[in-house]
Amino acid sequence: MAPSLNASNSRDKFIADSLKQSSDIKLLILEKCSNDISKAIDLIINAFKAKKKVLLCGNGGSAADAQHLATEFVIRLSPNINRPGLPAIALTTDSSMLTAGANDLGYDNVFTRSIETLGNEGDVLIGISTSGSSPSINRAFQKAREMKITTIGFLGKNGGDSKKLVDLAIIVPSDDTQRIQEGHITIGHIIFQQVEQEMFG
Repeated sequence: MAPSLNASNSRDKFIADSLKQSSDIKLLILEKCSNDISKAIDLIINAFKAKKKVLLCGNGGSAADAQHLATEFVIRLSPNINRPGLPAIALTTDSSMLTAGANDLGYDNVFTRSIETLGNEGDVLIGISTSGSSPSINRAFQKAREMKITTIGFLGKNGGDSKKLVDLAIIVPSDDTQRIQEGHITIGHIIFQQVEQEMFG
């Protein structure tokens, strides 16, 4: 059965409104986050030049973003740049590690053991949290700081507790989780593409 005209109009409006909301948030990111995005580019370039690596973590959709962005560094973002892989590890990919950590150490510590084991002074940790209030991400930031690992938060809303625990907070100016997640992946692509371009372009 075909949808009614009213239903079709309502759907069209929803699509248009969603795309406009997303684009409005992107313009706010341009206005409010550009300086912090530029600082993140410098931190990551400096780490790679010093033969250090990037670690990434997040929960749920943010875990998927961590994996997505790590892949851009290890493989490449631009098909026009022929370069070696850049060392980036998503701490969200090993189901045995994650479930053992959650079971034995408690979920709030699920990323800290990996950071303790794989991280080194001078590395960069990117923690992704739409609220800035995730205990597992905040404990990851705390562990990284103890180890003198540079911390970057991809955050949303008001930044939560995370903004006080990181060296650099990039806070998407929105309270809508979907829009924040869209902002995070856009910010990540901008940072990672510029790192690639400045190092190898």
